[in-house]
Amino acid sequence: MEKVKKPFDKQRFIKEYGIILIFVVLVAVMTILSPNFAQPKNLINILKQTSINGILSLGMMFVIISGGFDLSVGSIVGVSGVAAAYLGMGEYPLIIPLLACIGLGALFGLGNGIGISFGNLPPFIMTLGMMTVLRGLALVISGGQPVTGISGEYVNISSGFLFGIIPYLAVYFVIAIAICAFILTKTVYGRRIYSCGGNMLAARVSGINVKAMQTSVYMIAGIMAGVAGFLLTARTTVGAPTAGEGYEMDAITACVIGGVSMNGGTGKWYGVVVGALIISVIANGLDILGVSSHYQKIIKGIIIIVAVLADVNGKNAR
Repeated sequence: MEKVKKPFDKQRFIKEYGIILIFVVLVAVMTILSPNFAQPKNLINILKQTSINGILSLGMMFVIISGGFDLSVGSIVGVSGVAAAYLGMGEYPLIIPLLACIGLGALFGLGNGIGISFGNLPPFIMTLGMMTVLRGLALVISGGQPVTGISGEYVNISSGFLFGIIPYLAVYFVIAIAICAFILTKTVYGRRIYSCGGNMLAARVSGINVKAMQTSVYMIAGIMAGVAGFLLTARTTVGAPTAGEGYEMDAITACVIGGVSMNGGTGKWYGVVVGALIISVIANGLDILGVSSHYQKIIKGIIIIVAVLADVNGKNAR
């Protein structure tokens, strides 16, 4: 018996993969407007820019899919970066500052999760408070000054190349993508994240420990922010207490552009990856074209509004 071929669903295809088409068109437009954009050196720079924000965005993806929100990840980047700088001056093996960043990220994420799931605080309020506390903590620990003197071995973590071609930062990003994609698509835990975001009451009735799930996704976001802080310190060669300011908005923007619904329950890992790439391409392209960074903020804000508006209207239509 022959299988009946399903008709090609153009609307569904565009919904699933339209973001990739937008990215390709954007790259083509930037290349036409500025031939320097497609130079290998600039493309490598875009990969480096994307990697840190992309890792942060992947962590934010877990939170938003579960129905949450996290404004504190940028501050976690800052405070973990300062801690990494102090521990990365050559006195300790590099695994020590890395573990410190992961531990701090997990701890701060745990604080967010407990406050939201057990304290019943709105995610916006809890993470806003954590953002402010951690930014102040970074300033206190560093004395308000950038921490310098990190070792050359530490700097090489971000400045080195695999096989002399692929930036190490891009390698770390790919590893993070593989892990996050596996968790979301191949594990029971990943399915439960979608269930909590889709309908928290139904998830609770079905036997899912919603409070534990909420806490765990904020810990994941915190860990990813800690790793981002570790890598950012290696790339900039200093542990700046102001590092990571505004990064939470870039992470949220990448998720929203990539199709992760702010209402929770839907979103694809590859959409977030492409969303992070689009942000870097826009920022890099506008810099090359000499557009002020002030206008870039306006563009990012408009993108967020349009993407959320499209998501809301799409849900209403369905």
